[in-house]
Amino acid sequence: MNKHHYVAIMAGGIGSRFWPMSRTDFPKQFLDILGTGKTLIQQTFDRYTKLVSRENIFIVTAQEYVPIVKKQVPGIPEENILAEPSRKNTAPCIAYVAFKLLNKDPNALMIAAPADNLVLGTDEFIKTSRKALDFVDHINALVTIGINPANPNTGYGYIQHDTTSATPDIYKVKTFTEKPSLELAKTFIASGDFLWNAGIFTWKVKNVVAAFEKYLPEIYDVFAAERDKFNTPQEAEAIESIYPQCTNISIDFGVMEKADNVYVIPATFGWSDLGTWTSAWDNMEKDYFGNAVAGKKVIAVDAKNCMVHVPDNKLVLLQGMDEFIIVDTKDVLLICKKEKEQEIKEYLADVRRNMGEKYL
Repeated sequence: MNKHHYVAIMAGGIGSRFWPMSRTDFPKQFLDILGTGKTLIQQTFDRYTKLVSRENIFIVTAQEYVPIVKKQVPGIPEENILAEPSRKNTAPCIAYVAFKLLNKDPNALMIAAPADNLVLGTDEFIKTSRKALDFVDHINALVTIGINPANPNTGYGYIQHDTTSATPDIYKVKTFTEKPSLELAKTFIASGDFLWNAGIFTWKVKNVVAAFEKYLPEIYDVFAAERDKFNTPQEAEAIESIYPQCTNISIDFGVMEKADNVYVIPATFGWSDLGTWTSAWDNMEKDYFGNAVAGKKVIAVDAKNCMVHVPDNKLVLLQGMDEFIIVDTKDVLLICKKEKEQEIKEYLADVRRNMGEKYL
């Protein structure tokens, strides 16, 4: 394994579209959504240990999740768990790791990836990751991974790329589009030069820091001012000072959509961002009628194409339900049409307004 290769796993989100299983105090990256026996962050960490040493993997998470990370990922060095004092999206998160690595290893190459992606083809995933690392080692490039779209999904961002490759299987990016309408997504797929944005990025650390300086100077300046404190006992105090000054912005919008040296590698491994209950349904075993069931005592009568996630000790009988999400926890029961799942975030505003924070 190359000692200059590093991975930053981003694990600070709250996964609100997986409510009511995913809660503010225990979000989806720490859950075994698909019933595999491992949580999503455990799967992600295990996957990257095949690419880099454990000592070169960092997990960036919210301060309140640090104890959960320590419990679920005991294989990571404790000092590699980086605590964010507030949620400011992915740009500050990536800047944190990048500045830390720049001090530690000026020759560092870095992959930044979400903690909650599902990857089915691990060998092909590692092969694609190595290809990205090799590319950025020789070229000043910011690389993202694109997924060949299986359908006109409106929950994903899309990447348009040149039709001629810059080097075998790596293409210059032309445009990014965030969560298009259904009609626009259909147009993208028909064109043949659009991919889903997996949100997995690779770059040489010094190059992404330069990109911050050019495109997000307000974030660059606050990190650069405290740079000498990284990897010292003063780092935590510096981060407490830095984060309130940071813009709440994604790396996609803040850097990738503005830079002119962005490339994409079309991936051939099975992938899902597991952003919604339907994406979980897509990746689970189903019965003859298309029901995906997590729960040992579920009886489905004239029910089809449902996503069911209930406690193993609860008997649940479904009758006559078609294309529904049914999720039962100790204090919340969700019954929602699958076609309305993108609105779950909006429904949570009603929960907060009528019931307070208890059920969030």
